[in-house]
Amino acid sequence: MDTKVTLSFNEDVINQAKKYAADNNISLSRLIEFLLLKVTTKSYQSLEDFPISEWVNQVSEGEAVYHTKRNRKASKNEFFESKK
Repeated sequence: MDTKVTLSFNEDVINQAKKYAADNNISLSRLIEFLLLKVTTKSYQSLEDFPISEWVNQVSEGEAVYHTKRNRKASKNEFFESKK
């Protein structure tokens, strides 16, 4: 059974992801579902453990920056500050 969810992404990232999905004959919803399934069915302890594939470079905007050794509170505060 499908369940609807609302997410917010950078518009450029969404446009690139839509193009990627169309080029691969898959809906954006199924692409995201596939990726979430891959992430949640493995035993990744952190995002640093997650293998980054070629497709990430195709749908990402610019160079990815990873912050490590940050506590949860700092990450949460940064997220909410970016939404202001």
